[in-house]
Amino acid sequence: MTITGHEWTDIGTPSGPMRTHLFRPSAEGCFPGLVLYSEIFQVTGPVRRTAAMLAGSGFIVAVPEIYHEYEPGGTVLAYDAAGAERGNALKVTKPLSRYDEDAAAVLGFLKTHPACSGRLGVMGICIGGHLAFRAAMRSEVLATACFYPTDIHKGSLGEGMRDDSLQRAAGGAIGGELLMVFGRQDPHVPYEGRRLIQETLHRAGTCFQWLEFNAAHAFLRDEGPRYNPVLARQAMGIALEMFGRCLAGPGVAE
Repeated sequence: MTITGHEWTDIGTPSGPMRTHLFRPSAEGCFPGLVLYSEIFQVTGPVRRTAAMLAGSGFIVAVPEIYHEYEPGGTVLAYDAAGAERGNALKVTKPLSRYDEDAAAVLGFLKTHPACSGRLGVMGICIGGHLAFRAAMRSEVLATACFYPTDIHKGSLGEGMRDDSLQRAAGGAIGGELLMVFGRQDPHVPYEGRRLIQETLHRAGTCFQWLEFNAAHAFLRDEGPRYNPVLARQAMGIALEMFGRCLAGPGVAE
């Protein structure tokens, strides 16, 4: 379906306003909501195109700027060495609690949006995959897709590089359905790290699907030499099937 033009709003959080980009179908009615977490570069062209594709598939999509405390609203970091250095520095500067507060804020905004049915899912890419993994631990999140999420196996997200994501998952904190997508040639999440995550989810009894492709990190990004359009379409098709199945139905009554 067709979508509206690119919209944005500033959502209040305990650490200040969080610029959030909104993509939604142009048709009348209410649609399931998706939070899309970006890479360390924030809301780049490839992220906007992914959000537009999700919206065209029948979802209202909110894309927050994950470093809103540190960069002016609308800042996009370049896909170059300087951009990667800045994004990686901010990743471990921001306190873990602020990431979680941001998740609560954007999910609350989306759930009460007049075009949203109240049924919510989350998707994330790279650091966004880790943020989606943490958001999946919230009770209102019914389905989550994590594309090559970084740092889960090392517990190194946030200030001090000592997150508790894997420990919480081990305790059964993820109640909805989960899709984990990795490239086998991704140096950021090596074989041992992937096995640790998979075994943790298995032992916890999490409802999850696990995909591994012969692909590099960032194979979903439609810019640069690592893009693999065939695998990107396959993985996104599985994610869309999950979201369509898990988020269908009437809205959640307040």
